[in-house]
Amino acid sequence: MPIELARPGFLGVVLALTDIAIVSYVFYRLILFVRGTRAVHLIKGLAILMATAAISGWLHLETASWLLEKVQLALLVAVPIVFQPELRRALEHVGRGRLFPGALMSMEAGTVDQVVDQLTRAAMTLSRKKIGAIIVIERETGLNDIVETGIKVDGLVSAEFLVNIFTPHTPLHDGAVIIRGNRVLAAASYLPLAEGHDFGVEFGSRHRAAIGITEHSDAIAVVVSEETGVVSLANAGKLIRHLDEGTLKEMLRTLLVPKESGLGIHLKPLGRSGE
Repeated sequence: MPIELARPGFLGVVLALTDIAIVSYVFYRLILFVRGTRAVHLIKGLAILMATAAISGWLHLETASWLLEKVQLALLVAVPIVFQPELRRALEHVGRGRLFPGALMSMEAGTVDQVVDQLTRAAMTLSRKKIGAIIVIERETGLNDIVETGIKVDGLVSAEFLVNIFTPHTPLHDGAVIIRGNRVLAAASYLPLAEGHDFGVEFGSRHRAAIGITEHSDAIAVVVSEETGVVSLANAGKLIRHLDEGTLKEMLRTLLVPKESGLGIHLKPLGRSGE
């Protein structure tokens, strides 16, 4: 006897399982999203507070329950403020769906190769000369607010141009360069500093700024240490250090070359890696 798919009972079970699967996936993605960020500690604090409120109600602790109830009401206003960076990142991830291609995704692979070659040459030259630098490459999240903090340039990306910008005692050497596509949008731009990390003495403001901008957006940043000449790459709040020319070029190309996959185009993310 064939199964009648239209029967309310069977359809209800299917819808219930679909509902559970969707909610489970959403929670799974949220856990992956906040893992390794300061939001983890905030969520733990909220969980402890909610558990304490439940226990107080169960034990009929009237005063404690009243106080915790008022605290929970205050949290309705406080949580969006405290979690503002995380909420912003979450909305940006939603907005970076396949229906919203970014600047680099519209570039041809050959153009990306040229940009990667120029960036790599510039980084290696700066490294040999021990000239500090931070180069931010915009991807899908717009960086117009960061561009506004610097000096607008609008020049073609080239190794010579980048080295000249970061040469000490020149007007634009202090700050970050912002790149969109194959154009240098601005120089001497200010970046948000990373928070909640245990930085060693070898990490200066450039490395913190590189990590910070990749926490607030999907941009990537190339950093050259002024003290050691070490070349690093920041992506998704992680910093990979001690890169040689070949490794840097491969990583940049992996991150910036559009990839065809399934229903749309995506940029392959850089995996978690230690220093």
